[in-house]
Amino acid sequence: MGKVIFITGASRGFGKLWAEAFLKRGDKVAATARNLSTLNDLKKQYGNSLLPIQLDVTDRGTSFAAVKKAKEHFGRIDVVINNAGYGLFGAVEETTEKEARDQMEANFFGLLWVTQAALPFMRAQGSGHIIQVSSVLGLVTLPVLGLYNASKFAVEGMSETLATEVKEFGINITLVEPNGFATDWSGASAFQTTPMQEYEPVKAAFHASASGDIWGIPEATSEAILKLVDSPNPPLRLFLGKLALPWTKQTYTDRMATWEAWDAVATAAHGK
Repeated sequence: MGKVIFITGASRGFGKLWAEAFLKRGDKVAATARNLSTLNDLKKQYGNSLLPIQLDVTDRGTSFAAVKKAKEHFGRIDVVINNAGYGLFGAVEETTEKEARDQMEANFFGLLWVTQAALPFMRAQGSGHIIQVSSVLGLVTLPVLGLYNASKFAVEGMSETLATEVKEFGINITLVEPNGFATDWSGASAFQTTPMQEYEPVKAAFHASASGDIWGIPEATSEAILKLVDSPNPPLRLFLGKLALPWTKQTYTDRMATWEAWDAVATAAHGK
């Protein structure tokens, strides 16, 4: 029997690629997008196996209604993939209040609302798998992506906690952490702050480091997602791409060295 997948941000990029991969193998997919016309091609090809749902994940009530609609339509929800989100490019000092709040609303709160909406149905089923599309930037950071980094760090902390709370209900949580891929995440989907001249050098260095070889091929991720969904014991975390692991290992090695160098100070601060 095929699975029922609920996936947000399915209009393009990873979301659309993965939705099609599920449909191609016979799963049922509830796919959300702000603009439903972006799903017309999949609807035409896969018919009733696809339920397109218009959704802005930042609206909590609409998010709950969308998940309920999918459950009522297909009878169950086996997998939720929280993929909706975008990148905000700019230095922290450049970021306006609205830009900062909008980034957190989409990348963190939108994911939280859909997660909360799905949990009662999965608890009732006694099973389910929630896949949070985080980023390697939820573990390490890059300059000029401070609010994006922050949103993904928030996703990591919330989701790791959630995994300990819902395991007894038969619900698995996985954080998918891609490194850079050649989607339009840094192009048409991205937002830019108003630049300050003072940060031009750090931005120039950032762009110079982003050579073509670092970008993975988005289509190559579909097989990994299918294997993740089919795993009887899915991991809490899964990198996508070949660069994420060595980068994270080096970052954590450096962090441990700093913590250990300052351990005497930290221990003394305990007070006893």
